[in-house]
Amino acid sequence: MSAMTRRALLTTTAGAAAGAAIAGCGAQPQGKAGAAPSVQGTGQHSGASGQQAAPAKSIRLIGDGSTADTGPQPNQPVVDRLEPGQTPPQFVIFSWDGAGEVGNGLFPRFLKLAADNGALMTFNLSGIYLLPESKKMMYAPPNSPLGASDIGYLADDHIRMTLDNLRQAWDAGHEIATHFNGHFCAGRGSVGRWTPDDWKSEIDQAVSFVTQWKTNTGWHDEDPLPFDYAKELTGSRTPCLLGQNNLLPTAAALGWRYDTSNPGGNQVWPDKIQGVWNFPLQAIPFPGHRFEVLSMDYNILANQSHAATKSDPRNYPGWRSQATASYIAGFERAYETNRAPFFIGNHFEQWNGGIYMDAVEEALKHIASQGHKDVRMVSFRQFTDWLDAQDPALLDRLRTLEVGQQPTGSWQEFLVAA
Repeated sequence: MSAMTRRALLTTTAGAAAGAAIAGCGAQPQGKAGAAPSVQGTGQHSGASGQQAAPAKSIRLIGDGSTADTGPQPNQPVVDRLEPGQTPPQFVIFSWDGAGEVGNGLFPRFLKLAADNGALMTFNLSGIYLLPESKKMMYAPPNSPLGASDIGYLADDHIRMTLDNLRQAWDAGHEIATHFNGHFCAGRGSVGRWTPDDWKSEIDQAVSFVTQWKTNTGWHDEDPLPFDYAKELTGSRTPCLLGQNNLLPTAAALGWRYDTSNPGGNQVWPDKIQGVWNFPLQAIPFPGHRFEVLSMDYNILANQSHAATKSDPRNYPGWRSQATASYIAGFERAYETNRAPFFIGNHFEQWNGGIYMDAVEEALKHIASQGHKDVRMVSFRQFTDWLDAQDPALLDRLRTLEVGQQPTGSWQEFLVAA
């Protein structure tokens, strides 16, 4: 199920100098924080929660029982408030577009990685990944034929595996956001052409596919997803980072709190657009080049293999090391200077022999291994909770710091006046 055969991608420029960077696409998932499970084989339940004999909890089934209110989400970090003069923490947010498990073990692999390293993440679920292909005519994408999709549909056993991993991800404390549905990036149906009303239709359908999967699949004996998606869903990333301007009015009207669809970000402290927090992918150092690259696996691939996903394997070791070094350089630049949050986007894909999966794993392990007590690997929603708890004047002061700029004097001196 190669993403390149089911996904159109937009080329952009990242950094001050020339350098092709590909805006994000939709693919597959990740997340987890708890104990450590093993990677499962194709068709098996992931077992990635690592939870031991959790006490029974009351649940309130919602609608047809596809989802349920099971109470407050477990494993959520405490939201604190910076005091004047206090050094801000370094936030690192790993996110995954698509969030479907297709039997390659990538979802449980990264659930385990997160569990082993105390990380929480965001999974941008593509709603049609819970819709059987036999029911694809239920999907009415804006400006495209009924049932159309540039990412296809999952096989039934992969839908079951995706559901299993989503349950475990939420129980572990990860966020389930949205990557919408059909992932249209080109032509008349491109999301870049959608109106606010088109986005509302797409969102309504995505929510419907998640909250009515039992009706659509007929699997009424399966466990529900353990969350109320109407309340859970507070943010998104659009396909190919297109269409944010027309999405935001709809997102704001729905009460969404953030969006991660902007392709032109730098490593600085974020602000709101149209009342919604704007968390763009960021330009980060790209070792061996004068230009920078967007902080997403496919963007790095596009600059290494010119968008080819099966290149000469002799290049893989060097490219893997370069991708890993790029992520680490982005983290270190932020941590050592302005402490801007660091956003990394990913897809569960085996592009170029899976080297980008290896690179993000090694980068996460490196960050965790440094032992910095002021580094927090959280989800976008958890980061939003923290931002909303801060003094606006303090955030304004942090926004004055440019990429790679340290505060004048000490952090205490810089922020005490905020």
